[in-house]
Amino acid sequence: MRIIAGAFKGRALAAVGKGDAGAHLRPTTDRVRENLFNILTGGRFDVDLDGARVLDLFAGTGALGLEALSRGAAHVTFVDTGRKSLDLIRQNVAICGAQSQSNILKCDAMRLPKNPDLPYDLVFLDPPYKKGMGERAIALALSGGWIAPDALIIWEE
Repeated sequence: MRIIAGAFKGRALAAVGKGDAGAHLRPTTDRVRENLFNILTGGRFDVDLDGARVLDLFAGTGALGLEALSRGAAHVTFVDTGRKSLDLIRQNVAICGAQSQSNILKCDAMRLPKNPDLPYDLVFLDPPYKKGMGERAIALALSGGWIAPDALIIWEE
């Protein structure tokens, strides 16, 4: 797993392998991530990542948020509760040298507190499959002031 484009291009990210404690994590593959960002920035959405604030809910390895940072986002907040996920996010933020552009919130996306800061322009939502958590997480993020009114939400479930 690596960063596809931008300032961190080519950096190999820490991931999990078979039998690891976090083997249940299913990071978005490089190819899917590359296509997603091509669609976002060059397709009909024409998202300008420069200066964007990104919220990465159920962040897993943090690859989506870090790809956004690499391509010009100003800040990313990673939200996850899993010990292995949080370790991977910390490692990957360090690999990219993105500590000053990110923060890691150890919090259940299903129990988000009120947002103490500005709302986010781009939201990645990648909850566990077939658990029905996405709708509720979005509702809580909206009611808690995490998501800007004109934000784009990318939801994979």
